[in-house]
Amino acid sequence: MKISKEKLANMVDHTNLKAYADDDAFKLLCDEATEYNFKMVAINPAQTERCAKYLKDSPVHVGAAIGFPLGQTTFDCKIFETKDAIEKGADEIDYVINIAELKNKDYDYIEKEMREIVAICREHHVISKVIFENCYLTDDEKVAVAKIAKKVKPDFIKTSTGFGTGGATVEDVKLMKSVVGDEVKVKAAGGIRDLKTALAMVEAGAERLGTSSGIAIIKEYEEME
Repeated sequence: MKISKEKLANMVDHTNLKAYADDDAFKLLCDEATEYNFKMVAINPAQTERCAKYLKDSPVHVGAAIGFPLGQTTFDCKIFETKDAIEKGADEIDYVINIAELKNKDYDYIEKEMREIVAICREHHVISKVIFENCYLTDDEKVAVAKIAKKVKPDFIKTSTGFGTGGATVEDVKLMKSVVGDEVKVKAAGGIRDLKTALAMVEAGAERLGTSSGIAIIKEYEEME
C-alpha cells in the first residue's frame, strides 16, 4: 500500500456525535483514539470539557462540531459556540456553513461567517474545518464555497456532517481539491466504513477522514499486511 498504517491512523477523526452517547462512550472514544493514534475525537460541543479531560495527557486533539448538523444557527450563535468550545478545551473546530444562505447566493454571508470563525481559530492556534454538506449542494455551489475557502484559507474544507442524505464521495473530494489546490486541505467524512473507501478518499486528495469506523479500518489494514 502507498500509505503506512501509522499515517492512515493519524488521518482519522474518531467520531461519536450521537445525542444519546453517555460518559462511558466518550471515555471509550478517547481511550481508543489514544490507543490507535487517531488525530482527533469528533464530538458535539457539550462533550468538549469531558473529552479534553480524558485526553489531557494524549496527543489526540479535541474537535468540536459547531452549528451542527444543519448549519442553521445564527452568525452570532456560531461565533459564541466556537469561542466557548475553544475555552472548554477544543483544539479543532468543524463548523457547518449556512446552507440556506448559500442557496440564496449570499456569498458575502458565507465569506463573513468563514472569515470570523477561522480568525477566532487562528487567534487561539486551533485548526479550522468548514463543512459544506455536499449532499444538498450542486457542483456549482460546492465550487463557490471552495473558492471562498481558497481566499479565506481555513485549514480544511470538509465534505459532509454524516447526518445528511449522503456522505463523502471520491468525486466531491477531487472537485474540492481541484479548486483549493495545496492552499487548503480536504477532509472526507460520512460513509467511510472500510479500508477500500478510506484509501480511495486519500487517493482523491483527502488528508483527514471523519469516521466512526476507524478501528475497523485499521484492523482491516493489519489483516492485509
